Amino acid sequence: MSKGTTSKGKRNKTVHIRCRRCGKSSYHVRQKTCSACGFGRSRRLRSYAWQGQKVNKKPAV
Repeated sequence: MSKGTTSKGKRNKTVHIRCRRCGKSSYHVRQKTCSACGFGRSRRLRSYAWQGQKVNKKPAV
């Protein structure tokens, strides 16, 4: 007896296409937003503090 739909069995629809603003293949067709740069959701580029480089803190002595 099989387990139903096999692994990655219903992955035949295009969800993301290329973004007009950033060029990455991250523009969601139905939501009309880019998951990489935020195009369609905001005029500003999508960026968060956790994306930046970590700063080494000096140990408390």
